[in-house]
Amino acid sequence: MRYTPAGIPALNLVLEHESEVVEDGVNRQVKLIVRAVAFGVLAETGSKLGLGKHYLFTGFLINARTSKSIVFHIQAIDQVLQKQTDHVPNPI
Repeated sequence: MRYTPAGIPALNLVLEHESEVVEDGVNRQVKLIVRAVAFGVLAETGSKLGLGKHYLFTGFLINARTSKSIVFHIQAIDQVLQKQTDHVPNPI
């Protein structure tokens, strides 16, 4: 975790997603790795998340300032229980 010049907690993350979806009647493996950032209380919460567990992240995508890549800005984090993962379409 780091702090912005204004003293706000900030956490840079890398989120990974893997699933299988049906596209045009064919099963397709989906894999995604995306850079993410959380600020304030969410940064503090995010710094305590366990690796390898399922979470549902809500937020928005923007272009990174320093490159042409995207960054996912996290606005909410919810843990998804193992039994719930079948009911969440493509959780990230």
